[in-house]
Amino acid sequence: MKVSDILRVKGNTLYTVAPDDALAGAVQVMAEHDIGSLVVMEHGDLVGMLTFREVISAIVANGGSVGAQRVRSVMDDAPLTCTPETDINEVRRMMLGRHARYMPVLERRTLMGVISFYDVAKSVVDAQDFENRMLKAYIRDWPEERGEQSG
Repeated sequence: MKVSDILRVKGNTLYTVAPDDALAGAVQVMAEHDIGSLVVMEHGDLVGMLTFREVISAIVANGGSVGAQRVRSVMDDAPLTCTPETDINEVRRMMLGRHARYMPVLERRTLMGVISFYDVAKSVVDAQDFENRMLKAYIRDWPEERGEQSG
């Protein structure tokens, strides 16, 4: 399974923010859309990721308030990225290795979407469920061998 398979099911709604936007505004967008990350874009290029992890760290460092901070001051400016052709198992290894919950998907320099650890886990569970159903159907239809007739 590839990242493109997840994006096809997930859809392509993207939420972005500029690095010089107010952190308070970015947090409001995250809350309004019930999302855990925003892609930080500048002049059409990905320059970072803002996730709830960075937001919480910034709030704690600022005495419990977002204050007047800018996205640039708290964003992850070197986020993990993948391509639509990246294998899901590779994405799992990358995300686990960096404790990343969100990963932008780039095709060359074009942002194609963002996948979350939830998306990856769901795709694995869905694939396993499908495989289990196929195996159970195969076992139910297992032909009897000659000489093993009942009754």
